[in-house]
Amino acid sequence: MADQQEEEDLRMALRMSMQNSPPEPKRSKPREAANLATTTPEESRRLQRELMAAAAEKRMLAKAKSVPASGSPLKSDSGGDIGTKEMEIKAKEVKLGNELLEKEAYQLFFMVFGSDVSKDILAQWSNQGIRFSPDPETSMILVQHEGGPCGVLAAIQAFVLKHLLFCPDDLVKAAQSTPQNSTPRRLSKNQYVASNNFAAFTENAKARALVKSMGEILFLCGNNKRAVIATLSSIGDGVEESEDSLTDVIIAQALEGLSIESASDLHKVLRVETYTTPASAYKRLEAIIPVFQSRMGALLFLISALLSRGLDCVQADRDDPSLPLVTAPFGHASQEIVNLLLCGQAVPNVFDGRMDLGGGMFLKGVSTNVEVGFLTLLESLNFCKVGQNLKCPKWPIWVVGSESHYTVLFALDTAVQDENELEERESQIRKAFDAQDQSGGGGFISVEGFHQVLRETNIRLPSEKLDSLCGSGFIVWSEFWQVILDLDKSLGGLKDSTGQMGQKIFDLYHFNGIAKSDLNGSQFSSGGETPMQRPRLTKLRVSVPPRWTPEEFMADVAVLPSGSAGTQPSGKNTEVAKPEPSQHAPLVDCIRTRWPRAVCNWVGDPPSIV
Repeated sequence: MADQQEEEDLRMALRMSMQNSPPEPKRSKPREAANLATTTPEESRRLQRELMAAAAEKRMLAKAKSVPASGSPLKSDSGGDIGTKEMEIKAKEVKLGNELLEKEAYQLFFMVFGSDVSKDILAQWSNQGIRFSPDPETSMILVQHEGGPCGVLAAIQAFVLKHLLFCPDDLVKAAQSTPQNSTPRRLSKNQYVASNNFAAFTENAKARALVKSMGEILFLCGNNKRAVIATLSSIGDGVEESEDSLTDVIIAQALEGLSIESASDLHKVLRVETYTTPASAYKRLEAIIPVFQSRMGALLFLISALLSRGLDCVQADRDDPSLPLVTAPFGHASQEIVNLLLCGQAVPNVFDGRMDLGGGMFLKGVSTNVEVGFLTLLESLNFCKVGQNLKCPKWPIWVVGSESHYTVLFALDTAVQDENELEERESQIRKAFDAQDQSGGGGFISVEGFHQVLRETNIRLPSEKLDSLCGSGFIVWSEFWQVILDLDKSLGGLKDSTGQMGQKIFDLYHFNGIAKSDLNGSQFSSGGETPMQRPRLTKLRVSVPPRWTPEEFMADVAVLPSGSAGTQPSGKNTEVAKPEPSQHAPLVDCIRTRWPRAVCNWVGDPPSIV
């Protein structure tokens, strides 16, 4: 029965091939008619597969009511011919399966792995696909099985969350029947609250978000001018032409025995394709997404990002281009890789802009605002300082770095990044103070400049406070700020009789993609309870106290009875429930680099960033 169906498909495809309709979107480069008569047996089988794929696509298109009659091209919203436009795109910009030059392959391999890479590190990067977790509760998390490529997966994960949570319209634009109540509600111009029903995302929505995220990152690396997609010569177009049920089989056969242990191996197996429009790149990524879900996926995507940026540009971004991008001895992704995927440049530092060291020497940081950001435990240990570009991204999503791993932190409400009254007032006063600071950032100003600050910020200091601050002939920021904290709001200060100014309470979620045993999510088998291997998702309740130390907050806020956290009892200091209990984990230190003084609590095991 299957053979008859295939023969019918072939005959239908042959008849369609005689028509003058545009080529189907998933076809490879069209063959010249003059060459058809001299094809080899292998080429003949290839042609049959292509024609049968075209026939299968034709049947699927025929089922869609929106498809016009045969022979008339599809129309875009703007009235143009989609088929014609795609033919023009392919003719101008795409050469499928270009072999990377040997020189480029060697440069790429040594840039990523160096000259003395271990087989263990190469194995880690050759055995990590870009796949969602099969567990329903964590099904929107990209699962990690091997150490090393977590920096690549975490960056992609952050963009996937952006598209799933905050840009759903981009994913369902083509859908004809989307329930009205499924779209997250936009509360105001600056606030957006996404749904916390993570299990509700369909496989199709997640797949589209993954494709959009990968394409967006690649074009970001390509300065929004191009995206280079790396794939494997051993797979070719077979995945694109096969039925879904055969895809895994084709890939498994193609990857059997394949290993990358040298630059020569990379040169033999790698093929690249360059795209200059997002639409064409998304279409290609969608067609070959099973390749990126295979065990070579994370490495292929990293290579795609590096080639999109350009190998020479990547080296120019770095402070020390002699070091490999994958760090020894454990094979972790360097900060340069993470920055490349987040901001499009392989700079090694996380501060804003460039740091001038004098003598024509400088260090490179992040120079632009970003869609999703970055926080690191190393800042809490005073090893670095994350700048505002990464700390305050457009969307409340952050890749979180520790000494050995990358995870993802996010909020559903964009308002968590809004400045409250206290933060806004602090920023206003600090900006005015810094404008008068002629010490090169030393934190002190002249008496004359101090009076200018008071006028600009409408601060009215009592005469004894003013004389005390000006007595030494210059004013230090720390002393001035302490006076402001003790000065009543009616005089321009920040002392609040209610004790609530500056207080925030919100929820954060943390993803760790490493699959580990979880008895709480265990499944039962005939032999008893079997721990499930799945990523970890933790919800954190974050309270940013209105005062300047957590101790003051905990001392002043009344403790509510258990189960009454959602109530709002009256009284001066009873509007906020004390977190029960106050908990600590290394992730909390990362959170406090973004929200100083934050108090966090959660249910169950502590969130892990390793």
